[in-house]
Amino acid sequence: MIKESNRIEYKVILTDNFEREVVVFLNYHEGGIIYIGIADNGEVVGVSEADKLQLKIVDRIKNNILPHTLGLFDVVLESMEEKDIIKILISSGSEKPYYLRHKGMSPTGCFVRVGSSVQPMTNKIIDDIYSKRSKISLANMPSPREQLTFEQLKIYYEENGLKLNDQFKTNLDLLCEGGKYNYAAYLLADDNGISIKVAKYNGKNKVDLIENEEYGYCSLIKATSRVLEKLNIENKTFTKITNSKRQEKNMVNKIALREAIVNAIVHNDYTRDVPPVFEIFSDRIVITSYGGLVYGFSEQDFLNCRSMPRNRELMRVFKDVGLVEQLGSGMSRILNFYDEKIFDFTPNFLVVTFHFDQSFTYETINETINNLKEQGILKRVGSDKKGYWELNQEEKL
Repeated sequence: MIKESNRIEYKVILTDNFEREVVVFLNYHEGGIIYIGIADNGEVVGVSEADKLQLKIVDRIKNNILPHTLGLFDVVLESMEEKDIIKILISSGSEKPYYLRHKGMSPTGCFVRVGSSVQPMTNKIIDDIYSKRSKISLANMPSPREQLTFEQLKIYYEENGLKLNDQFKTNLDLLCEGGKYNYAAYLLADDNGISIKVAKYNGKNKVDLIENEEYGYCSLIKATSRVLEKLNIENKTFTKITNSKRQEKNMVNKIALREAIVNAIVHNDYTRDVPPVFEIFSDRIVITSYGGLVYGFSEQDFLNCRSMPRNRELMRVFKDVGLVEQLGSGMSRILNFYDEKIFDFTPNFLVVTFHFDQSFTYETINETINNLKEQGILKRVGSDKKGYWELNQEEKL
């Protein structure tokens, strides 16, 4: 059992001060996790009517905390010692300070974490944090178009067993305060001006461009799905034949590549109309997203798999349609297979480079095939133009 800490809080039941604990983690640079159904000493007591409790928790977080928390939390039902418990994952928010709606942005409504205790913010701390808050976000940027439709988005929701009702524009936070569409709505609409490029080069540099595909001008969800399909096709399976066995391996681990693609798209800074770019070379795949790290979020936080979504509205939708699982889980999956050195941080960009296993690159495979030909393990069948190479009969035996 993990002990309570500055990021983990145990509660036996859902208490009246629950929102205060959520506010604390939203304001904390590492976010946090609240477990319902576990005592302070770590004893698992469980919860009853877990489904109803989950809905109640979601409702209280959504309605009792400001700024909007959409896409910043995840409520999960888990089993521990054969008992149901509720796990609430909370990301560090980018619109700090967060506060209790009925108390306002004041010392009685804003809280911070000091060790494992909760402390009210002073007016000075509140003013200082607020002055550093990003004033530009997808939620408050108006859409450049007002005539938007969302048929593609509805299809993806239905495919995941969900349905968008008449209030979906409000529920998904797709409207500015004046009731007009915001930029998140624009990105998710059937028709927009955003396109994601996938470039392919013949070699290890950008001299010889052999393919330049664009996936966009449609719902960002559809564009993401098309980019995933394209990179999955390009992520070829190489086969290496040795004296003892046949080995197969993708150029890049499929799980890590998928997570990196989705992360680049959902966390990209679209406020300056700069989309992410995907590049394929003979020895690597490079994924570049614009915006660098969110203010207040360090490289160490990032590499420790903490979560601070830049675009909480997109995060919510991506999770609904199954492109994102639990908050912060994508980075964990990448680092399960690759070293943190694959990430390059700059003030304006985040670059992920997946180098191919050198024993499985195109050049190495071709060299292996030539060696097998010279050794007589492969033999030519048919004419020069229509023939092919196969294993020598003796090698088959």
